[in-house]
Amino acid sequence: MSMAGNLRKVTSLGRVGGLRRVARLARRSPRVDLSHHARSPLGSAVVNCVAYENGARIPAGRDLVDAVQRVRKSDEGFVWLGLHEPTDQEFAGIAQLFDLHPLAVEDAVDAHQRPKLERYGETLFAVFKTVCYVEHTELTATSEVVNTGEIMVFLGREFVITVRHGRHGSLGPLREGLEADPQQLAKGPAAVLHAIADHVVDDYLHVTDAVQADIDQVETDVFATNGARADPGRIYQLKRELLELKRAVAPLNRPLQELATRPIGVIDPEIQAYFRDVSDHQLRATEQIAAFDELLNSILQAHLAQVTVAQNEDMRRITAWAAVIAVPTMVCGVYGMNFDHMPELRWQFGYPLVIGLISVICLTLYRSFRRNGWL
Repeated sequence: MSMAGNLRKVTSLGRVGGLRRVARLARRSPRVDLSHHARSPLGSAVVNCVAYENGARIPAGRDLVDAVQRVRKSDEGFVWLGLHEPTDQEFAGIAQLFDLHPLAVEDAVDAHQRPKLERYGETLFAVFKTVCYVEHTELTATSEVVNTGEIMVFLGREFVITVRHGRHGSLGPLREGLEADPQQLAKGPAAVLHAIADHVVDDYLHVTDAVQADIDQVETDVFATNGARADPGRIYQLKRELLELKRAVAPLNRPLQELATRPIGVIDPEIQAYFRDVSDHQLRATEQIAAFDELLNSILQAHLAQVTVAQNEDMRRITAWAAVIAVPTMVCGVYGMNFDHMPELRWQFGYPLVIGLISVICLTLYRSFRRNGWL
């Protein structure tokens, strides 16, 4: 049954409780665009609700119900509803209004989902992991480098519902950018889905570029003169943060491939070409992350090798000095024995001869070790 038919059925039977709940939710407080980085994160879960027709905003009343009724009455355009971390109660009326599948609704409310793409009848449900780089003045063994969030998208022929979790992954500027390009926005909800996917993947590339700077710094420190004294905890921390980034980026490959290649009713074939471009960028980010992981393994192995070399050098120095000290120790030990018939004991020049012999032997050993690099 179409969404318009669903709405007529609900209205005709008088079961408008869900619509009224949505209306009350939308009127509860002034809408504050949580997706916009410059706006205050206050208000209800409803971030924004806008109706579009031919790529332009259309006046659709004060709340979501008015917008939906306007779009379904004209049978053109679509509604874009933005939510931020809604509760079960806040999402219940919306799910009823748009006939969303309970499993997808549960995933959207609970969050902590793996990137994926699922189809429920004529509705498409996509999950994207958002990432952002955490700025820090100095990388330490406990520094947070990558922070993740989520964007869930419900897509139908006449609606787009975005559910965002986390304090980043701004969609406000994205909405403004799309509204500045009516020709692209006129292609329908699929254009919004492409813009979100492109925005998320672009953030992947920005984060990988920033992480590369941290890796370069660690690499420089490890191969510096005192690299053996570098803190290996920073390398492990980078590997942990890189693993979190990989978990966000790598699983998105298959959903993007499906969007780019498989026929999907709500995705216009013209938009699929754009998804192929996004998929290429995602593969680039995935390859960069894999290369970073290999590089960090090499840096860690190099650091461990430097530590081993430094320990060997220390042991050689200790051994060389022990050999030098062993000569006077041996001679003094011989002359420290209280025997009556010690060789050369009563020579007049015996003492300076022994001291000179010790000095010559010690100097010879020192120069030999020095020439071989032990000292």
